Amino acid sequence: KVSGGITEGGKPIAKGTKIDLTCGASTKSTEIDEHGAYSLVAPEGKCTLKVNYQGQAPSFEITSYEGTVQYDLILEKQADGKYALKRK
Repeated sequence: KVSGGITEGGKPIAKGTKIDLTCGASTKSTEIDEHGAYSLVAPEGKCTLKVNYQGQAPSFEITSYEGTVQYDLILEKQADGKYALKRK
């Protein structure tokens, strides 16, 4: 299981923001809750977490293990106007 929160400028991102987690050929999706948090069941291994945010889809490489892995992430707007995801 992979869970955590996503913030921008110190505030949780909007409820309903779509999150995709791709592990190999498998993709799972969820939405951000009212607290800016997400939770997905994922197979063990390397995965890509993608946030569908303001017409963009910044991604972050994560590793899923047995049990729950916490990934609290920050969305940062770059100088070119593109968003990047970084670990808190």
